Amino acid sequence: MSATGFLRVLAVDDEPPALDELAYHLRADPRVARLHTAGDATEALRVLRDGDVDVVFLDIRMPGLDGMELARVLRRFARPPAIVFVTAYDDGAVDAFDLGATDYVRKPVRAERLAESLRRVIGSRVVPSHPAALAWTEEDPTIPIELAGTTRMLPRSAVRWVEAQGDYARLHTADGSHLVRVSLATLAERWADAGFVRIHRSYLVQLKLIAELRLVNSGYVVVIDSAELPVSRRHTRELKDKLVRAAKQDWSR
Repeated sequence: MSATGFLRVLAVDDEPPALDELAYHLRADPRVARLHTAGDATEALRVLRDGDVDVVFLDIRMPGLDGMELARVLRRFARPPAIVFVTAYDDGAVDAFDLGATDYVRKPVRAERLAESLRRVIGSRVVPSHPAALAWTEEDPTIPIELAGTTRMLPRSAVRWVEAQGDYARLHTADGSHLVRVSLATLAERWADAGFVRIHRSYLVQLKLIAELRLVNSGYVVVIDSAELPVSRRHTRELKDKLVRAAKQDWSR
């Protein structure tokens, strides 16, 4: 299915060559209907004041108000745009996730990488202003994780269960685990519609991946892959109800 442009985009970078390159690639993408550019946060806020924008591609290190600070301002908007950070540095990925960024792109930018960012933007938000948005919908947002100095984008669908570790959360996948600086409570709220359920103050699991709910001496546990995770008493009844409802839906299909 093809789609004509429908996204309203703002690109912000204080370095003209970098801004020109970013703008060139964004203009070439068929999903972009209108592109604005700004050389600093003040100019960006002026653009945003004058009209709605769906996504801001934002450099981090800028004089005056930097990209992270501008993103915090944008979060307070009644209808905040999606944020994609575009930077030459690795060290902001965790903070970017804390701010709810949709993506984190390393410079120098590549057309195919920006195209992936636009897919993530469309998948993470509803763009009702144009029916063509349906042609590009993707419902698997990603999480930036740090691996030996490299920022990797982990799809949410790869996460089997999540374990709280203080102010951090450990995301468990089929082939390992990754620590991210975000609270379990935040993930529980953001991922509820994707089938993740709280079973304990320290555990969040993907409901459809539960293989067993087992009674042991100390209470109930769930089994996901080969892991046994405790279920707290306050979550047991709700979890049983959700498992029964999910099973009934499967039977009725």
